[in-house]
Amino acid sequence: MPRPTAAQLVYGSCTVIFSTLAMLLLSQTSSGLGITVIALSALALGLLVAMTVPLPRARTTEAPAEAPPASVEPAPQEEPVSTAL
Repeated sequence: MPRPTAAQLVYGSCTVIFSTLAMLLLSQTSSGLGITVIALSALALGLLVAMTVPLPRARTTEAPAEAPPASVEPAPQEEPVSTAL
């Protein structure tokens, strides 16, 4: 399994923190069981978000597939200039 990227860690962590706060504020629960359920659901949501962040594409060192050869014409040759008189 590949290691998580920095973007995956950041998105997952922010999702856990903000979803936990939002669910605690919206539910106004004070029981230990309610807080545990909210914390576990926030962790699951953070894991889901972290795993769905697109991974960077692997770089390939291969040449492009069958590129047409470039037509290079040789430069015209100049005739040497004679300096003898």
